[in-house]
Amino acid sequence: MRMLDSVKSFIPPAMIWVGAVLSGLLPYLVYRINKKLHELGDPPWKKQEP
Repeated sequence: MRMLDSVKSFIPPAMIWVGAVLSGLLPYLVYRINKKLHELGDPPWKKQEP
């Protein structure tokens, strides 16, 4: 039981895990939404050639 307690002391609390996941997920979602909005809304003369 002591070994498990010592390992648990190194694991961050759940809110830190949630914050870490959101710090990567939110910018990615904003990027994807922005990309989709540009695909749908940009005029033809502004679109880049692939």
